Amino acid sequence: MNNQDIRLDLLRKLESNPEYTQRVLSREMGVSLGKVNYCMKKLAEKGLIKLSNFSHNPNKVCYAYLLTPGGIEEKSRLTFSFLNRKIVEYEILKKEINELQLESEEIATEKR
Repeated sequence: MNNQDIRLDLLRKLESNPEYTQRVLSREMGVSLGKVNYCMKKLAEKGLIKLSNFSHNPNKVCYAYLLTPGGIEEKSRLTFSFLNRKIVEYEILKKEINELQLESEEIATEKR
């Protein structure tokens, strides 16, 4: 998973559930806790997410990570980029599959 994909995944998960902990995000994304922590700090530094405490929660270590308007815009940009990469990958795979099918048909024809 490259850094763009990690940022996109983080932004998507935080948009759906701002109360995710970094530990849960790490587990769900399959990346280290340190990597999630680093990325979250960078997202906050860039103003893409905002960290807020649950003021009514007696456990003061609980936070919510809220996407800022810039974060929503970045998520859209990353999603568009991700989709373009996947379309290119799909077209390459589709071409490979077609070539392999033709090869296997030729081999089957030769054996007859």
